[in-house]
Amino acid sequence: CSRTQGELHYPFSALRILDTRLLPGRRAPADLFPPGWRSYTSPEGLRYYVNSSSKETTWRRPSSSAEAPQSPLARHNPSPYGKTDEFGHCYRSYLSFFSFLLQINCVTFPLPGEGPEQQLLKPNEWSYCDYFWTDKKDPQGTTSVAGFEVLLQKQLKGKQMQKEMAEFIHERIKIEEEYAKNLSKLSLSPLAVQEEGTLGEAWTQLKKSLHDEAEVHLKFSNKLHSEVEKPLLTFRGDNFKKDLKKYDHHIADLRKQLASRYAGVEKARKALADRQKDLEVKTQQLEIKLSNKTEEDIKKARRKSTQAGDDLMRCVDLYNQTQSKWFEEMVTTSMELEKLEVERIEWIQQHLRQYTTLRHETDMFNQSMVEPVDQLLQNVDPAKDRELWVKENNTGEVRPVDMDI
Repeated sequence: CSRTQGELHYPFSALRILDTRLLPGRRAPADLFPPGWRSYTSPEGLRYYVNSSSKETTWRRPSSSAEAPQSPLARHNPSPYGKTDEFGHCYRSYLSFFSFLLQINCVTFPLPGEGPEQQLLKPNEWSYCDYFWTDKKDPQGTTSVAGFEVLLQKQLKGKQMQKEMAEFIHERIKIEEEYAKNLSKLSLSPLAVQEEGTLGEAWTQLKKSLHDEAEVHLKFSNKLHSEVEKPLLTFRGDNFKKDLKKYDHHIADLRKQLASRYAGVEKARKALADRQKDLEVKTQQLEIKLSNKTEEDIKKARRKSTQAGDDLMRCVDLYNQTQSKWFEEMVTTSMELEKLEVERIEWIQQHLRQYTTLRHETDMFNQSMVEPVDQLLQNVDPAKDRELWVKENNTGEVRPVDMDI
């Protein structure tokens, strides 16, 4: 608190905290007051007015023609020792500010339903930077997982999925290689090798097409390895996890700093409450019995309470600075992780599409090998085959006749 000619003024830093965090939504519209003036409600339910330019405060509503408040902020109905009462009101207000906040693992949030609705940083994009601010309970509900840790786990899961996809393609390659090997072996089979004529030609071409098809599938497996499996395996190597650890350690360090600052605020708040209580006790003693010693004790208690209040404001300021730094780094880093995830998905999409392209090419090659077989099968002529076979295998064309006696 500060005083001017014995009158009480709230530090503007405290009012700024109230404005932006503690009592959002309880301000009167700015256009109802002269330029620079806003209305606020104290935790005790009293309305007061703040000039954002001059940092002045007053209990009296400024008129439209007023340049400055007509009456500085003062405690209503002050006691005979009004300055002490005003002083106590100031720091009681500081202490009660905390009841308008919600702290979750040392991070400060507005109470549900309090204040204006927050606008998303990237509306309609479901961006990481908008949805991972609070900590998440694990399934057992025993420990909390930081929102940033959830984002890191997503990256690690994506890396694992990428690895498993590569393993899947590897198994597909093994099937192709085995298939090609079996086709090649089958093409050399002596089965039905003695088939003759146009049907024999078609059968020979069919067996040959198996050998050609085996070559196609072998090439397909080789391309799968070089153009799909290998890229999936090598995309973001071992350094990727190291980079994630750097992100993790950086944000974790900021959270530790924030926890330390929060502990400082709590300690300073408790110290102020103790000093304020001591001051109130001494004030009551003075009201009962006037004495120079009691007045001197009150002066000392007031000085200590003033120092405690200053310490609290300093700790709150340091806390807010640290939380702002954490906020900025969270936005920046979560956006970077979001970018990495987009790159991962697009990379996998590209190479899985390459798989389908190679598969279509394989089908086209196989179709081209089947076409000669199909053409020969269409040309199969039983009459022609019979002619060829008879010419080659006939035993004589002179038929037997009846015996003549």
